[in-house]
Amino acid sequence: MTNRLKEPSANGLKTIQKEFDLYQNNAFEKRSASFFSLELCGESGELANLEKKIWRDPTKEIEMDKLSDEAADVFIALMNYCNSRNINLEESVHSKLKRIEDKRLKGLMGKIKE
Repeated sequence: MTNRLKEPSANGLKTIQKEFDLYQNNAFEKRSASFFSLELCGESGELANLEKKIWRDPTKEIEMDKLSDEAADVFIALMNYCNSRNINLEESVHSKLKRIEDKRLKGLMGKIKE
């Protein structure tokens, strides 16, 4: 029998998200959720493109700074999108992780590690 695992904690995301919202509202003009959605897609695409280059040629040197910058851009765009849609990311992540664990226990998430 497989035991339920404790889902990873997303505690603290609410505070981080609020700080991003304050910064965004004080530093830049208001932008729509659709802008931030497109920004998130673009930044995710830039990160994915770097990973594609590594996948295609594992000997290719990609600076870790480039990967970490793109990952940070994705995170920032996600924070801005969630704020523009009034999505509480901390609650959403907690809820989603619980549903994932429920599915995993039912054998619906691929092979269960014994």
